[in-house]
Amino acid sequence: MNNNFEYQTEQFADIRILRYQVPGFEGLTLNQKLLIYFLSEAAHCGRDILWDQNCECNLLVRKCLENIYLSFKGERDNANFRDFEIYLKRIWFSNGIHHHYSMDKFIPRFSKVYFDELIKLSDWSEWNCDNLNDQITAIKEVLFDSSVLSKRVSLDAENDLLEGSANNYYQGVTQPEAEAFYKQKSEEAGDNRISFGLNSTLVKRDGKIKEDIWSVEGKYAEAIIEIVKWLEKALDYAENDKQRFVIEKLIAFYRTGDLQMFDDYSIAWVKDLDSRIDFVNGFIEVYGDSLGIKGSWESIVNFKDEEATKRTQIIGENAQWFEDHSPVDPQHKKETVKGVSAKVITVAMLGGDCHPATPIGINLPNADWIREEYGSKSVTIENITHAYHMSSLKSGMLEEFSGSQEEVKRAKEYGYVSGNLHTDLHECLGHGSGKMMPGVVSEDLKSYASTIEETRADLFALYFMLDDKTIELGLLPNKEAAYAEYDAYIRNGLVTQLVRVESGKDIEESHMRNRQLIAAWTFEKGKENKTIEKCVVGGKTYFSIKDYKRLKELFGQLLKEVQRIKSEGDYEAAMRLVEAYGVKIDTELHEEILERYKLLGLAPYAGFINPEYNLVRDGESIVDVEITYPNDFADQMIKYSNEYAYL
Repeated sequence: MNNNFEYQTEQFADIRILRYQVPGFEGLTLNQKLLIYFLSEAAHCGRDILWDQNCECNLLVRKCLENIYLSFKGERDNANFRDFEIYLKRIWFSNGIHHHYSMDKFIPRFSKVYFDELIKLSDWSEWNCDNLNDQITAIKEVLFDSSVLSKRVSLDAENDLLEGSANNYYQGVTQPEAEAFYKQKSEEAGDNRISFGLNSTLVKRDGKIKEDIWSVEGKYAEAIIEIVKWLEKALDYAENDKQRFVIEKLIAFYRTGDLQMFDDYSIAWVKDLDSRIDFVNGFIEVYGDSLGIKGSWESIVNFKDEEATKRTQIIGENAQWFEDHSPVDPQHKKETVKGVSAKVITVAMLGGDCHPATPIGINLPNADWIREEYGSKSVTIENITHAYHMSSLKSGMLEEFSGSQEEVKRAKEYGYVSGNLHTDLHECLGHGSGKMMPGVVSEDLKSYASTIEETRADLFALYFMLDDKTIELGLLPNKEAAYAEYDAYIRNGLVTQLVRVESGKDIEESHMRNRQLIAAWTFEKGKENKTIEKCVVGGKTYFSIKDYKRLKELFGQLLKEVQRIKSEGDYEAAMRLVEAYGVKIDTELHEEILERYKLLGLAPYAGFINPEYNLVRDGESIVDVEITYPNDFADQMIKYSNEYAYL
């Protein structure tokens, strides 16, 4: 990669906008480049689906604000308009009016009076509706009334989760009604283990509950038709018959909305291990649904990093050893680990729920029974982790929040390699480990399912980071590298991730709950022998690990219990564990951390501008695909709205 590449392009509110490189793209064959091109177009076409899933008003709000941004004739060089631009950029970044992590609704810093001026001095001639004033009134209420659609995903188990959530997965349906609806479906299906509800909106009309299926023939048809169009073009450039079969199965699923076909596609996708180009496209992750049922639309297009994949291949080849030596109860282990395929990828395009903010690793499919019978694919996204790493250098975060110079030195020497290995182990083995007891499904844990699953995967990775086997296999150079990841995890779980939470708020996002749960639990359980020591120097709080071996043992103890909770579907135990350790924040420490962070002038969240691909022609023939790296976030967002707004 070019280390002179400018990664960060701008910073606003709590967000940094980065770019990522796609090293190795130029060395692909023309057919591979064209496959990436057509899959990337398909990755763009579902953007509006995610916006509508996140909240029913999102598309209307975006259309209104973008029209103002493009046509406003008033003064732009002032604080009010800059606040408007930041507000719009935050909405673009989060694919809607709610923060992508906290799930709280953004409230504009500009006033209603100024919004009226923006409306008055903008051009509405192409709005194409008869009730502009009514729509503007509705938009104003959404923007400025903090009580309206206040939270996208509510995890408050004391109240109805659906009534407290502003997402658009359920319409007029209460939590008990939704749970009863899908419980009945599961009971009627018997041994059929379809992920019921994954691709539908559950609605109540005339007193009857039914599903609006997302397909070519149903809801979101306009966008799904476009996705299918580009997938059909990609078929002509499939690398082999297995990959062609995968794409055909996905198209069949989109055409029918039949979840059995989605399972067929998922199984075929897991079995395709020969293709260098790969992709995810569909209704996948359920974090956006407080019941953990509905899949948000996402897409990632990628190709294998052949050299870096040697690391994950070693992990995959030894998957059975790791499972056998896991500290969980034997009844909760897999007797035979099947189909663990792991690779390091280079992302070529991000879409839907993976853009602008994106994961650094993926393990799919999510269906537990497919994992157990057919295996899973796990990936570490190394060009994304590299972009994060390069943009973080010289930020001052490490020096400010580390407990010693030794910790800083370890992090700079080993942090990047150990962080990537943690992701490898989390995705490749953690998510694929363990087994469910008969009749138990992930949904039994309700709003705690996602947090428990991420906790389980992280603990699996942490436990084996410090194992002699990890060094024996050449995955880490020495134990100091494992110490660096332990340092980083405890520092993040107890301190640095708190900069992402507003003062006075609880932790809402599942991954953040998971990290604090692990760090806070091990800190408490290790107090007797000072496994982790809390110290205050000059008014600044630090947490330093004093006994790494003992910390590994604590990770193992917690993993054993978390796997039991998952395997047995123990909702009450999940609730107690998450609520006790993962939700509440020490307010005094939080204020201190926020103040220290503020002095660094940083933004806690980061996301990406995608590269762009253009066909190069010689007459009628396509001779190449050219990649460019744009650097204007607003330009790309407007381009996407102009070219891929199908809903």
